[in-house]
Order: sequence, then structure tokens, then C-alpha cells
Amino acid sequence: MKGSFLLNLASLVVVIAGIKACASVVVPFLLSAFFAVLASPILFWLRRKGLPDWFSIVFLIILFIVIETGLGALLGTSVAEFSKELPVYQERLGSIYSKLTQFAKQLGFSDVELSVLQELDVSRIMAFVASTLKSMGVLITNTFVIVLTLVFMLLEAGGMIYKLEALSLLGFEKSRELRLIIDGINSFFAIKTFTSFLTGVLIWLGLLIQGVDFPALWGVCAFALNFIPTIGSIIAAAPAVLLALVKLGFAHSLITLFIYVVVNIAVGNILEPKLMGQGVGLSPLVIFLSMAFWGWVLGPVGMFLSVPITMSIKIAMGVHKRTKWLAVLLGTNSEAAALLQQAEVKAEVEKQ
Repeated sequence: MKGSFLLNLASLVVVIAGIKACASVVVPFLLSAFFAVLASPILFWLRRKGLPDWFSIVFLIILFIVIETGLGALLGTSVAEFSKELPVYQERLGSIYSKLTQFAKQLGFSDVELSVLQELDVSRIMAFVASTLKSMGVLITNTFVIVLTLVFMLLEAGGMIYKLEALSLLGFEKSRELRLIIDGINSFFAIKTFTSFLTGVLIWLGLLIQGVDFPALWGVCAFALNFIPTIGSIIAAAPAVLLALVKLGFAHSLITLFIYVVVNIAVGNILEPKLMGQGVGLSPLVIFLSMAFWGWVLGPVGMFLSVPITMSIKIAMGVHKRTKWLAVLLGTNSEAAALLQQAEVKAEVEKQ
């Protein structure tokens, strides 16, 4: 038993090392899979309307290319301008930091106590944001590979329903579980894409009205990072709040922070749970660890895909009885509490 565990662990390490070594190949494939999952509900909807699969796939590919080209042009221009203005932002943040340090000294804080504050150099955040946005150019430079892979994945997705029905007729016991996994993943990503899009639009409108620089860029970031619950909202808000601070002043930075908080509470904590229901969350610790792990393995794109990958694994585990306990551990405390409550209600009904 112990030898089998060590062998499996060693195999896992080898697989992870191989994925990390082939990240340049794996990342476009994972992005294609992510986009295929997002597009498959539209593909099935077009099929129900009586349109042939080839027409639906061509339509989706054209739609993807148009959106990707538009985002590429928008992000390319915005990132270039943001990088050009980065030294000015860092200089102003440094000035604010120096004033804050002097004020802290006047209040009686010692140099030793202020050493902790020195580690929180917020100007580094802006540099990190700029470097991360530049590295996301993989979405543009690998367009051909992503589109080509996406075509074959959509073709496979179009026939998956027939394959599952054929397996069911042949008496394959796992066909129902496979259908539940596919339906769960499609439902999760369809709702998550809608709420992420709504979050991005509201953030863009709020920043645009305020006059914060590059509102469309921060709207796109809010859309993408909304796929990472809790932590993604904090990461998305940080550069916009700091930018409002250095360009518009302290009051506008508070207003910007207020916009992010209100939008994320309204969409992420109220609307999204109502649409998704129970059993579709991840523990904050699991989110953080998955971001760190997939970011280390695949780079910045891996951080973006970390939660979708982990969420897909959780949905798959939740279908099987033998692995459902792992899905519970990956989930939130509220989900575990809801399961306990359901068990108590069931026990009371059985007693009666």
C-alpha cells in the first residue's frame, strides 16, 4: 500500500515536471479547452434552433476571432500607454509613500517599526501589473494554434452527446456520471462568464464616469479575474485604486474602491449564488494554493486558469461517491454546513 502511494506520488511529480517543461505547448491547449467550454452552450443552443453544426462552429470561430482581435487591439494600445506612463505613476506613488513615512515618524513610530511599512512598496504593484499584462500576450501570439485547436474541440463537443447516448444504449454504467460532469462544467462556466461580463461592464462604466485612466483595460481585467473568486477581485481592484490615487486624489481612490466593493458584493455574493445554487464554490485556501501552483507551472496564464481547472476537478469529484469527500474538502465552509443541515433534516424525517 505504501509502495503504491509512493509510486503514484512519483508519477504525479514526473507529470507536473513534464507539464512545466512543455508550458509553451500546454498553455494554448488549455486556453482552447477553456474557450471551447465557454462556447459549447452556444453551440448546443444553435443546434436546438435547427442550424447545422458546421455553420454553428464557423459562426463561433468568426465570433471568437472578432472578439480576440478587438481585445488584442484594445489591450495592446492600453498596455503600451500604461507602460509608458508607469515611471510617472511609480514616482507619484513613491512621493505619497515618503509623505506617509514622514507622517508616521511624527506620530512617534520608530525606524524599526517602519521597516515593515518599507516592505509594502505599492509602486511594485504597478510594475507587477505591467509585466503581467505584457506576458498575457500569449493570447495574441498563439491565435492560430488556439483557433485550430478550438475548431477540433468544438467538433468533438458537438458529437459528445451522441457518444454518451450510444454508451448508455450499450449499457455503460458511467455514461450518466459523464453527462452530469459535462452538464455541471458547462453550467458553471456559462453562469460565471455572464457574471464576469456583467462585473467587467459595471467596473468599466464606474471608472469611465470617474475619469480613471484606461477604464476599458481595468474592465477587461475585472472580467478575467472574476473567474478567480475573492482573490481575483482584490487583484483587479489594486491597480485601479492606486491609479485613481496618483491621478485624481485620495477621495477618488476611495470612490473607486467603493465601486469595486459594491459591484463584487452585488454580482459575486448576491446574483451569482442565486444563479448557481449550492456546491459550486471553492475554499479561499484552495483558491490561493491553486493560483500559486498553476502560476508556478504555467506562468501568469496558469494563474488565470487555476480556478477553472480546480473547479472542473471538483465538479468531477462531486459526481462520484468515492471522491465526493475530496469535493467537500475543496469547497467552502458554507457548503459543508449545508450538507450537515441536509443530513440532520433527513435524519429527522427518517425518525418520524
